Amino acid sequence: MSPLTDFSIYLSGRNQLLLALAHEITEKLDACVSNPVSHEPRVRASDLMWLWTLGAYEVTRTICQARECFSDRFYRDVADLKLDLERVRVPNTKMEKIKYDRKAPAIPVPSNRAPDAWDDANKDLLVGDPVKAVSARSLLRHYDRVMSSLTVEDVKMSHEDSFAAPARSPSG
Repeated sequence: MSPLTDFSIYLSGRNQLLLALAHEITEKLDACVSNPVSHEPRVRASDLMWLWTLGAYEVTRTICQARECFSDRFYRDVADLKLDLERVRVPNTKMEKIKYDRKAPAIPVPSNRAPDAWDDANKDLLVGDPVKAVSARSLLRHYDRVMSSLTVEDVKMSHEDSFAAPARSPSG
């Protein structure tokens, strides 16, 4: 059983779904060949990658919002992963360039573009902002690495218990 179940059975199930989806995306990418007769595996991998990014971001966002439930080590790793996912999610879902100043005006990512680019040498999708595209394979591996690193000791309390826990001090 995954250590994530100690935090949330529901979220652990979503994580298992994301890992299975990542495996399917990788299989589709592996099936792509140069100048294929059918682009079906690549198109399917692209479609699944868009959905996977949404789900993976939401799982990491939920974990980051419950910071007190996890060890500092795991929290740092998942927060870094969340930023990597955000760099892809924002251009793909909000169709905006990533910005860190929430008061700054939004800058659009062109909407008359393909959902991703293709890296033929690595059989990989390049996703997110076309100017700063990210390797889909790399993002899938990063998610797997971080989520697989979670141990029972990293989970300090359940999701529900965090609502009853006293709030952390601003310095803590």
